[in-house]
Amino acid sequence: MIASHLLADYFTELHHDQVQKVDKYLYPLCLSDESLVDVSVRFRREMDRGLGRDTTACVKMLPTFVRSTPDGTEKGDFLALDLGGSCFRVLLVKVSSNGKQRVEMENQIYDIPEHLKKGCGSDLFDHIAECLADFRERMGIKEKKLPLGFTFSFPCQQTKLDESYLVSWTKGFKASGVEGEDVVALLRKAIKKRGLGAHSTTGEQRREEKSAEKGPFRLGAASSVVTKDFDIDIVAVINDTVGAMMTCGFDDQRCEIGLIVGTGTNACYMEQMRHLERVEGDEGRMCVNIEWGAFGDDNALEDLRTEFDRDVDAGSLNPGKQLFEKMISGMYMGELVRLILVKMAQEGLLFQGLTTPDLLAPGSFQTSFVFDIENEKDNEGLLSTEKVLLGLGLTPSAEDCVATQRVCQIVSTRSAHLCSATLSAVLRQIRDNKAAERLRTTVGVDGSVYKNHPMFARRLQKMLRLLVPDCDVRFLRAEAGSSKGAAMVTAVAYRLATQQAERQRVLDSLRLSREQLLEVKRRMEVEMSRGLAKETHRDASVKMLPTFVRSTPDGTEHGDFLALDLGGTNFRVLLVRVRSGKQKSVEMHNKIYAIPQDIMHGTGEELFDHIVHCIADFLEYMGMKGTSLPLGFTFSFPCKQNKLDEGVLLRWTKGFKASGCEGKDVVALMKEAIHRREEFDLDVVAVVNDTVGTMMTCGYEDPHCEVGLIVGTGTNACYMEEMQNVELVEGDEGQMCVNMEWGAFGDQGELDDFCTVFDRAVDELSTNPGKQRYEKMISGMYLGEVVRNVLLDFTSKGLLFRGNLSERLKSRGIFETRFLSQIESDRLALRQVRSILQHLGLTSSTCEDSVLVREVCGVVSRRAAQLCGAGLAAVVERIRQNRQLAQLRVTVGVDGTLYKLHPHFSTIMLQTVRDLAPQCKVSLLQSEDGSGKGAALISAVACRLRDAGQH
Repeated sequence: MIASHLLADYFTELHHDQVQKVDKYLYPLCLSDESLVDVSVRFRREMDRGLGRDTTACVKMLPTFVRSTPDGTEKGDFLALDLGGSCFRVLLVKVSSNGKQRVEMENQIYDIPEHLKKGCGSDLFDHIAECLADFRERMGIKEKKLPLGFTFSFPCQQTKLDESYLVSWTKGFKASGVEGEDVVALLRKAIKKRGLGAHSTTGEQRREEKSAEKGPFRLGAASSVVTKDFDIDIVAVINDTVGAMMTCGFDDQRCEIGLIVGTGTNACYMEQMRHLERVEGDEGRMCVNIEWGAFGDDNALEDLRTEFDRDVDAGSLNPGKQLFEKMISGMYMGELVRLILVKMAQEGLLFQGLTTPDLLAPGSFQTSFVFDIENEKDNEGLLSTEKVLLGLGLTPSAEDCVATQRVCQIVSTRSAHLCSATLSAVLRQIRDNKAAERLRTTVGVDGSVYKNHPMFARRLQKMLRLLVPDCDVRFLRAEAGSSKGAAMVTAVAYRLATQQAERQRVLDSLRLSREQLLEVKRRMEVEMSRGLAKETHRDASVKMLPTFVRSTPDGTEHGDFLALDLGGTNFRVLLVRVRSGKQKSVEMHNKIYAIPQDIMHGTGEELFDHIVHCIADFLEYMGMKGTSLPLGFTFSFPCKQNKLDEGVLLRWTKGFKASGCEGKDVVALMKEAIHRREEFDLDVVAVVNDTVGTMMTCGYEDPHCEVGLIVGTGTNACYMEEMQNVELVEGDEGQMCVNMEWGAFGDQGELDDFCTVFDRAVDELSTNPGKQRYEKMISGMYLGEVVRNVLLDFTSKGLLFRGNLSERLKSRGIFETRFLSQIESDRLALRQVRSILQHLGLTSSTCEDSVLVREVCGVVSRRAAQLCGAGLAAVVERIRQNRQLAQLRVTVGVDGTLYKLHPHFSTIMLQTVRDLAPQCKVSLLQSEDGSGKGAALISAVACRLRDAGQH
C-alpha cells in the first residue's frame, strides 16, 4: 500500500509526466473551445428541427403543457409520485403563501424490485398504486381528496398536462406493454384496480363508482380517479427536468430552465408558443422537454465520439440510442473510465499491463468512484484512487493512481463542457426570444453528478460564461426537485385554473352572445323610429337629425370649393377642386391649425375668431386672398339642422366647452366672426358633420354608398332615409340624409343590462356622465379606459402583474386606445406587448401578463366592433325594409382612427352586420378624408342641385 507521505513525495514529479501521458492518449476526449462552439451551433439547429414539424429530429423538443412557472401565490396540499430510478418516492407537499412562501414535505421511499423494472408493465403500476395506498394510510390522509402530480422521468410524448405516452424506456427499465401507452391512464387503471380489489362492494356501490367514472371532477387539466379506496385528481405528469425548474421557480421567479445531470441527463425551458408548431395557439409560453440525451442519434456527433463511447454504447441496453447522454451522464461516466483503464492496461500503459476479472467486469467502476477520485482536498483523491483500484484487485503504483485520476478528470470535464455547449444554445434561444441584449436568468439543477461531483458544477459554469458572455446565469440547486416539482406543477395548474375561471367570469360580462346582439339591433331600430317621429323625437335617445342633404354625388359635380373641418384639437382648411367627365377627379390642398385648449374652453366668440383667422391665413397661403368660394363646413358635434346651411349646436363633445355656442346656429356664429374681421366674405353652402362627409366622399367613388360611419375618437352614423319617414321636415318626396347621433343610444337606459362595472366607472369619471353611453362602449376615446379598469380589477384580485399595481396604471387616460391596436396586431410579438406595459410602469410584467393583457384588449375591442355592427345592422335593415326589397346591396363609407388602425375591428364589425342582417349584402369602403373632401362634395352637390333649380 502506498503511504500518504510517499504520495506527497512522489506527487509533484510524477504528476506532470503522468498527466501528459494520459492527455496524449485521450486527446480525442479533450474538446477545444472551437469544438464546443460548434456543438452549440449544431444543437441549436437540432432544437429548431424539433420545434418544427420535422418528425425525424433526434432532439424531440416535446411540449409539456406546463404553461407557467410558480408566481409565489400557490397554496394547498398535494400528493406527488416520483418515478425515475431504482426506487420511487411518494410525497405529501404542503404549499402556503400567506405572506411568506413555504413548502413542507413528508415522503416515503419505496423500492422497485428488478423483476418489476424488466417485467410486465401492469405489475409495475400495480406496485406503484399499492405503495401510494400505503403512504396515504401512513399519513392519515386516506379519506382526503388531494390533487396528484406524477414525475415520470423517461422520454414521453405529451398531448395534455395529464396525458403522456412513453416513447422509450431508459435508465435500465424494460417493463413490457408500457412503451407507446399513456402512463397516466396506466396509473389510473392500477389505482382503480387496487381500490376495487380492496373492498367487497355492493351492486349499488358499483353503480356509484361507474357513475363517478363517467363524470370525473375536472379543474383545468385535472382528471379524477374515484374509487372506494382512492379519491385522487391526477392533475399533471412531468419529468424530473420540469420538476427541477418548477421547484426552483418557487424560490426564484427568474427560473425558466431545468437541468438534470445525474443517472441520465436532460434539460427543459420556457419556449414561446409561437415556435411550437405541433401545439395549437401562439400566445404565451410553454415548457419544452428537450430530451437532449438523444442528440447525435442521427450520427450528428460521430466526429466527436471516441472508440470508448462506441464501446459503452455497444454494451448498453439501447445501442444507438441516447448517444449524447452516454457521453455525459452518471450512468455511463464510470463505465467510460473503466473501458479507458482496461485499454491502457492492455497496451501496457497502466498496472504493468495487468488486468483483473473485476476490472474487466462491466459496471464495476461506479460513477461515484469518479467523484471520490477527483476530490482535490489534501490528496484525498489519490488516496481514494488507490482504494478503488485495490478494490478491483489491482496493485497500483503511484503513477497508476495519478494516471487514473487524470482519466477521471478528462472524462468528467468533457461531460461538463458538452453540457455547457448545449445549455448555451438554450440560453441563446431564450435571449433571442426576448430580443434582449443581455439575458438574466436562473437554471434549476438536479442530479447526482451535478450535486456530488466536486468539480462538475464549477467546470460547467466556467465554460458557459465563456460560450455565452452576454448571459448572466444563476444556478440554483433543486432540493427534492423532481418530487417537489411535480407538486409545484400541480399547484400551478390549480392556481392557473382558479385564476382563469375568475378571469373568464369577469371577461364573460364583456362578451355578447348573438341573442344579445340581436336585442341591441332591435332596440336601436326602436330608437331610430322614435327619433324620426315628431311625437317621440324629443324623448328619443337617437335623435335622427335631418341634414338637408338630399342626394349623394352623381359624378357631374364641378368647380372649386373651400372646406373647413372642425372635430378635434386640430382644425383644417382645404381647397378642393372637383373635376367631372371621363377624367373626374378631386384635387385637394390643405393646412392644419391647432386649437389651443384655452380657446376650446373659452368663449364662442374667441373660438370662431380663431377659425376665421385660420381661414384668412390659408387664403393668403394659397394666393387667393379676397376670393369668394362656396364653403362646406364640417362641424363634428351634435347639431340640429333646419336648413342645409344652418346647424344649431345641441351640446359640445370631445373635450370642447366654449361658452355661448350651445343652442346657437354655428353658421351664423361663423358669419359674425367673418364680419368682425372685415377682410373677406364666404358663401357657406352647407354645414355637415364628419359622418355625412364620409358618406359623400365614398358616394363619389361608389354609387351604392348610402351609409356613413365614423369609428374614431367618437362614433356616429348617417344614412339616406325616405323623406316620408322624416317627420321633422315637410315633404314626402325623395330622400334625405339623417344624422343619427347614435353615440347617445343608451342614454335612457336602453343599454343598462349590457353595461358592466367597467363601463359605469368610465362613464362616472367622464366629462359628461350619463351621456353618449353607446359611444363610450365603442369609440377610441374610451376603449383604453375600459381596458385600464379591467386591468385594475384583475391586479387588485392578484390575477395580473402578481398583484403589483403601478402608479402610472392608476392614472386615468394612461392606457391609450392606440395601445389596443398595437397590442392586438398579429405582427406584434409578446415581447413588444411587454415593452408597452413597461412604458406604463409595469417593469416586472411577465409573458403570461402580456398574454392576458392582449386577451383583455381583444375582448373589449371585439365587443366594441360587435356593438357597432349591431347598430349598423339596424340601419341597413331599415333601408331594406323602407324599399321593400328581398335583398339590399349597400356600401357603407367608413372613417375614423379606430376603424383604420385596429387590426381586427373592421372584420369583426362586418361579420356581425352580415350575421344580424342576412338579407343585406353589405360592403365597407374606407373613406379618404371624408370630413374635408366630404364637406366640399356636399357643397358641390348642393351647387349642382341649386343650379338645376332643384334646391
